[in-house]
Amino acid sequence: MEDVAAADTMVFSGWFIAIVIGALAGWLAGKMVAGGGFGFLGNTVLGIGGAILANWALPLIGIDFGAGFFGSVISAAIGAAVVLLLIRIVKRV
Repeated sequence: MEDVAAADTMVFSGWFIAIVIGALAGWLAGKMVAGGGFGFLGNTVLGIGGAILANWALPLIGIDFGAGFFGSVISAAIGAAVVLLLIRIVKRV
């Protein structure tokens, strides 16, 4: 029974950390790209999407910021900025 509780705690911690990283990354992307972001919830979703994009794309081009918290925030912010720019391009069309 203790193993189940520990596993549940780890899953919750993982989601919590992903949301925190996403929020920071979305906020940073809003600051990096002119015009700001989409508010707290929108920036968090944008940051999580950017983190997924960055975790897939950056290693393909040989860029690695490390596996720590700050490396994750930096790569997620880059990914979120790319997603934000893509959203702006699509909105203009």
